[in-house]
Amino acid sequence: MATYPPLTYRDAGVDIDAGASLVERIKPAVRKTMRPEVLGGLGGFGASVRVPLERFREPVMVSGTDGVGTKLKLAQTLGRHDTIGIDLVGMCVNDVLVQGAEPIFFLDYFATGKLDVDVAAAVVNGIARGCELSGCALVGGETAEMPDMYAPGDYDLAGFCVGLVERSKMLDGCLVQAGQRIVGIGSSGPHSNGYSLIRRVVARAEVDLNLLVSGVPLGDLLMAPTRLYAKPILSMLPYLPIAAMAHITGGGITENIIRVVPEGLGLQIDTRVWPEPPVFAWLKKAGNIAQSEMWRTFNCGIGFVLILPEAQVADAISRLRQMDLPAWDIGEVVVHEAGTERVQIQ
Repeated sequence: MATYPPLTYRDAGVDIDAGASLVERIKPAVRKTMRPEVLGGLGGFGASVRVPLERFREPVMVSGTDGVGTKLKLAQTLGRHDTIGIDLVGMCVNDVLVQGAEPIFFLDYFATGKLDVDVAAAVVNGIARGCELSGCALVGGETAEMPDMYAPGDYDLAGFCVGLVERSKMLDGCLVQAGQRIVGIGSSGPHSNGYSLIRRVVARAEVDLNLLVSGVPLGDLLMAPTRLYAKPILSMLPYLPIAAMAHITGGGITENIIRVVPEGLGLQIDTRVWPEPPVFAWLKKAGNIAQSEMWRTFNCGIGFVLILPEAQVADAISRLRQMDLPAWDIGEVVVHEAGTERVQIQ
């Protein structure tokens, strides 16, 4: 029987010391996200967070999990790793927010073939920044180094968020009525949806990502991090009778808002009332993408939606714009006529 030299985990491609170094690197950023409900710090087998019963009589937990899709490939191509973590937080936190929940804590999962501490630290610092901007504690996560699973330089991300909302204040669509208006809140770009199509357009057009689109490099427009809506929207909820909210993600304008609208009702959306961001105009032209495909793939400039009575629309838009969030009255909830599409776009 052959005799082999002794092996270590590092010989097999996993560097435990690099993982420990990463934890030390990210601790300052993680500390900035802490909330009083968090018990303990990084390093335990599980994260402990108490429910603030002094603020909630009947708290309901709302959870969400997501990734950032193939926007990761663009980040890796460009070597820009500092904002993709914000995208990860945004995709989870904005979903939890739809039901009126305040995001309380977040966990992340970072997987790669060989751990590059600098890259991983940039990514996790971005996650921490997203949590800080959303008022959400980054309580832990997992860094998985898996040789042979990923190509050199590749990594994957996933996130998990838990929020709390008073049961009597949950938004589940039951308050939506015909005649209510739809307020659309501006996105920062494509956010984290449609990037398989985006990358196909860029590859087929054979363009440099430094190409200027309305004076801004295309790469910058495509890497703009997902807008975080939690703090502004939560600050408005006590003052406005919001009937429902929607996060415009995969499925775009046509398939997301209708998810919070009861059967028997439909939507009329006027896309002429908000300006088309240059990045979407470029994608449509360069990819020869039909407008209907644009609506069902991308947010097309609207990242989040409120549904509320017409009398409160002006107040809502004013509050949003005071917080530097562009907003418009983009349509109406209507009675759905049998045999017609529930979402009518003009």
